[in-house]
Amino acid sequence: MRQYETMYILKSSLDEAAKAAAMEELHGIITNNGGKIENVDDWGLRDFAYEIDGMSKGYYVVLTYSVDVEGLNEFKRLSGINANVVRTMTINTEEKAGK
Repeated sequence: MRQYETMYILKSSLDEAAKAAAMEELHGIITNNGGKIENVDDWGLRDFAYEIDGMSKGYYVVLTYSVDVEGLNEFKRLSGINANVVRTMTINTEEKAGK
């Protein structure tokens, strides 16, 4: 398994319960595919640098985890079609650290 870091943005229109459910659903994709979540950093509501689909704010979350390639691909696929997810960006932290 490799280590990854994903920043994802959820719609600002979500209430706390819906936001928590969306986060749990996304994190479940990783754990259900044999991955391990190491850290969840909820940055809260932040302004966008530019409008995205008519929105100017979103909930930012940074997730650090280990998973195999199949699990990562499934996370990318499901987060890409999730209506509550505005954007995602994933990096391999092993490459960033020079491992």
